[in-house]
Amino acid sequence: MAHAHSNQTILIVDDEPINIKALQLVLGEEHNLVFATSGEMALQMAMDEPQPDLILMDIVMPGMDGFEVCARLKNDDRTRNIPVVFLSARWETSEEAKGLELGAVDYIRKPFSPPIIKARIRNHLELKKTRDLLENLSTLDGLTNIPNRRRFDEIFIHEWNRSVRNKAPLSLLFIDIDHFKNYNDYYGHLAGDDCLKAVARVLQSSLGRAADFLARFGGEEFIILLPETRENGCRYLAEAIRGAIEKLHIEHKDSPVADHITVSIGAVTCIDVTRCDRALLLEHADRLLYQAKHEGRNRVKSQTVPDHVET
Repeated sequence: MAHAHSNQTILIVDDEPINIKALQLVLGEEHNLVFATSGEMALQMAMDEPQPDLILMDIVMPGMDGFEVCARLKNDDRTRNIPVVFLSARWETSEEAKGLELGAVDYIRKPFSPPIIKARIRNHLELKKTRDLLENLSTLDGLTNIPNRRRFDEIFIHEWNRSVRNKAPLSLLFIDIDHFKNYNDYYGHLAGDDCLKAVARVLQSSLGRAADFLARFGGEEFIILLPETRENGCRYLAEAIRGAIEKLHIEHKDSPVADHITVSIGAVTCIDVTRCDRALLLEHADRLLYQAKHEGRNRVKSQTVPDHVET
């Protein structure tokens, strides 16, 4: 239907075509609707990307009933956060209690009243939006407003798998502010925080493509993931970043390297992801960063790992 949809999707699970039609008439104008006619099918569709924002499910179905489907959804990390609303003609308080204990967010009685089902569904979708927003906030670093380590771990797995599928190279930059402890001791923690924010801004603005991903790894360490990037591209970006941080001219009197803030960068490229190891790639970048520091800081050390990552 070509109506003004919210961009949220409702998965309707019912084995009776007539019930599906009735719900389509009531909810179809405001929302994207997808349908499953069995519990098994519902579980499959809940996993698919993009996931539904809400599941509206009949309890009584042949095969796997609504309770069983709900229990399975709540037992799986991938589908746990999708709100489930039960539709039921059988109206027993014990039934309702059972559904809510299984993690359903609401019960709607059949035959339903259109204005009421509309309002309740709208409410649950609003709540879902808010929860998603909070979930996203918990993956941002509070100080610099860029993604945090937790988010990096998720994206790293995602991009790694994408590189495997596309047979594409993957590069990684490990970036560390030189002598940052001295900076904090000399200028104080508030200045330290401002410095981290300024560095994060430069890093963010240096990224050229949507897929390039920056995160704060912890303390004064940042990490950048560069999908489909070979060593020369990776090294070029690393040098550009190193230069841009120097050009900030943030005074650092207590640095043995320069009179301003500088960074050291370890840059590693994996040409064939199927022959690399994800955890070892991080370690490798870390080792290159250590080398850059060891050789005097304010420099980039880069390497390609063609066959394997040396341990």
